[in-house]
Amino acid sequence: MQENDKEKKRLQKQRILVGIAIVLALALAIMMWLIINKPKVENEEENKPEIAYTELIKMLDDGTIEKIEMTTGSPNLKVKLVDEEKEKKAIVPSIQAFMELVQNKVESGVEINLEQKEPPVIKTIFSTFMSLIPTLLIVALFIMLFKMQGLGEKGKVYGVDESNKTDVTFDDVAGLDEEKNEMLEIVDFLKNPEKYKKMGAKIPRGILLFGKPGTGKTLIAKAIAGEASVPFISMSGSEFIEMFAGLGASRVRKLFEKAKKISPCIVFIDEIDAIGERRTNGVGAETENNQTLNQLLVEMDGFESDETVIVLAATNRPEMLDKALLRPGRFDRQITIAPPDLKGREAILKIHAANKKFAEDIDMADIAGDTAGFTGAELANVLNESAIIATRHKHEVITKQDLEDAVKKVTVGIEKHSRVMSDKDKRLTAYHEAGHAIVSKYLGTQTDVKEISIIPRGVAGGYTMYKTNEDKYYISKTEMEEKLVALLGGRAAEKVALDDISTGASNDLEVATGIAKDMITIYGMNDRLGPISLKVDEPYELQIFGEDIGDAVGEEIRKLIDTAYERAQTILINNMETLHLVAQRLMEKEIISAEEFEEFFR
Repeated sequence: MQENDKEKKRLQKQRILVGIAIVLALALAIMMWLIINKPKVENEEENKPEIAYTELIKMLDDGTIEKIEMTTGSPNLKVKLVDEEKEKKAIVPSIQAFMELVQNKVESGVEINLEQKEPPVIKTIFSTFMSLIPTLLIVALFIMLFKMQGLGEKGKVYGVDESNKTDVTFDDVAGLDEEKNEMLEIVDFLKNPEKYKKMGAKIPRGILLFGKPGTGKTLIAKAIAGEASVPFISMSGSEFIEMFAGLGASRVRKLFEKAKKISPCIVFIDEIDAIGERRTNGVGAETENNQTLNQLLVEMDGFESDETVIVLAATNRPEMLDKALLRPGRFDRQITIAPPDLKGREAILKIHAANKKFAEDIDMADIAGDTAGFTGAELANVLNESAIIATRHKHEVITKQDLEDAVKKVTVGIEKHSRVMSDKDKRLTAYHEAGHAIVSKYLGTQTDVKEISIIPRGVAGGYTMYKTNEDKYYISKTEMEEKLVALLGGRAAEKVALDDISTGASNDLEVATGIAKDMITIYGMNDRLGPISLKVDEPYELQIFGEDIGDAVGEEIRKLIDTAYERAQTILINNMETLHLVAQRLMEKEIISAEEFEEFFR
């Protein structure tokens, strides 16, 4: 890897030097042109011709011209008259026409003394160079286009020799045991294809990995590069796309040509949705994408039986992919990379904690329990942020407080002590967050409150943090309805305690409306519309449910939100004294822990 970095630096240095040389050459050429063609500034009148062209022709006929001097290729003449010592200037509109005129005059018997001088050597060289510039530019353009037809530095091959291997292995991948087993099977097939062929098994053409960003799709691909003894070609979907038409399809051909030459091998295309989007009847860039996708489909169908090439691809938008790409024979296997469960999060945390110093009372299992729903990338970020916070506070080891601050920073945002809040805003925020917490307390499906704060973080003026100690794969209708009530608890507290509402609930309203919409249009949790899904690809498909389906959906969403809002207000009205006490404590301390919050209900 170090040798590759050195080679990249060397090539980059060469490009910089070539660029500097080109700029200097152009600057020198422009300077030479200015020097050679510098106009005389003594007097503009001196630069004008003293003899008109018609007068010059008449003088040739009359024989009053003693000598004419001209430079080859220049229209400027110096004319010496018979009775005058000083030479006069003249300019001919066409050098070729003037030379033909002189020749005709000489043939007709007129004596003309014409002296022709060669231009300065430097000017001749410069003129030749300037005339070649268009040709050189066209040649350079063709060379550039020819090079762009290939992959260039794209399509990096891993695993061919010791100097070009990734350091990532399956030991670095945690929380994805089933997915690793699937990948190990592919690696084994590439290493020992004969034992599978004896059983009559065919090599899978492609494997598609899809899941949320940060779940480890690219990490698994890199681990395969580290584990496999076969070449591994890695590319990103965006590397196929260029501004020139046809280059995407050309690069797909070049990629698979390279893969077939070094087979058995693995081809990895990250973010395949960049070239694998559904084909359309569009023009321009859409046509180019269609050509690139068509070429990819052809190449995946074109493997011979003795060509052991497996295409591995990753995306976080599988719904965007063309259906032809997902049929058997192309991407035979489609593996969902889900966020890790409790056991997986603990394993991931242990990997990322290996090179960090933690206090003895820290247990990774506890952190895993408090981070339900976090992806591997988010867990790594939490530990990294905790190390940064511990260093900033000059701690010798990472403490529990450092970890809690890191979780808040990742999930809510940076704490902003410098933001000065007025007493009115502080009071409104306190009642808003107290409303969320108290309403959640009286909802059986909602998790316990972990912390309440009115210190601004990120774009929020305050926050109510809940304990996330359970992995959920399904959510009931009751839980979703009570989630709406909890979300609207802040707005309800503003209304019942302050008899006013503010813009602070904008995000709560957005999330609540989204949940209510999903309950009706996706999950069929509505008695009026029934158990149907209204999730369609095109708006006109909704017409099969009737012309008034949009109005009905809107009414039911409104009904869900109104019911939840009324329920939140009822809970708070029944607990007004507690609401005032929690809000007052928040204005005094700014932060209330879970233990302090529970004291209000004992």
